[in-house]
Amino acid sequence: MGAIGALNIAITADPEIAVPPKLYGGIERIIDLLAHGLARRGHQVTLFAHPESNTAGRLVPWLGRSSASYQDTARNAQVLWQQVRSERFDLVHSFSRIAYMTPILPLRVPKLMTYQREISPRSVRLGHGLSRGTLQFSAISRWMMQPVRRLGRWHLVPNGVALDTYTFRADVPDDAPLAFLGRVEEIKGPHLAIQVAKAANAKLIIAGNVPTEHRAWFEQHVAPHIDGRQIRYLGPVDDRQKNDLLGSARAFLMPILWEEPFGIVMAEAMACGTPVLGLNRGAVPEVVEDGVTGFVADDLAGLVASVGRLKAIDRRACRERVERMFSEAAVVEGYLRVYQKLIDRR
Repeated sequence: MGAIGALNIAITADPEIAVPPKLYGGIERIIDLLAHGLARRGHQVTLFAHPESNTAGRLVPWLGRSSASYQDTARNAQVLWQQVRSERFDLVHSFSRIAYMTPILPLRVPKLMTYQREISPRSVRLGHGLSRGTLQFSAISRWMMQPVRRLGRWHLVPNGVALDTYTFRADVPDDAPLAFLGRVEEIKGPHLAIQVAKAANAKLIIAGNVPTEHRAWFEQHVAPHIDGRQIRYLGPVDDRQKNDLLGSARAFLMPILWEEPFGIVMAEAMACGTPVLGLNRGAVPEVVEDGVTGFVADDLAGLVASVGRLKAIDRRACRERVERMFSEAAVVEGYLRVYQKLIDRR
């Protein structure tokens, strides 16, 4: 494999949320991190994204604003087609819908489709076939890749965080609270976090937005337990508040009820030195090194027991795992290695 020179890279994001996001938007944070990292390394970046995006490189705003709209999908596919036809990109890297790439799939330009949500085997088969091998795929965890690993060519590049955004704290008081951060809805498990805190006789701080469609569930299963003393709810938080919350916590709770494809918030917590206590679902065991940077449990009783074992965790080991595997440098260098492989096959 030859040394990679300066590249002209097109990156696509979904049209609904700006890059970077103002509050929540995990994929958009990764795109922002990647764009800045590539630009700092001398590569040219063109981002296709929400018109209010403000990241490194040149912005080409999407005309359509809804991924669920067939009309908007066609408009955005046309935008991408026109730019790729008129400019000599070395590679197109899609974090958006594969449908946006439909017109450019037969072109010789190397293409990478990165999945950060559930993977459709049908889309992979179609993309691989229509592109005649010029489209390859990447996922952010081995768990995600497992069902489709034999369809097309796959690469693994985990997500990461900007280390300078998160302040490492080597120690917190023994009575520091537990933390839960994320969308406050059933599959994220905030009600289970409350159960863990009460069973472990620990304080818990919950932060995150309550989606409108989950407001009734919140009022029934979470709100009655918020007393302002043992269980507190902060609402949505910005990056500064997130850093304070995660860094001052004794542990971060990840009692998910779905197959999490990665879980950036776990890396954010560990970047602060905060261990993660998570249920064994999806990619949690890939992100958390059991017994070293937290504990991975099979059930709620296991999570409760883990609270009593937190003194065995060295918070510095949590930060070091992020520096090694889930940092900005790890993400950018990981994708650059994939880019080189795609370009070498051209």
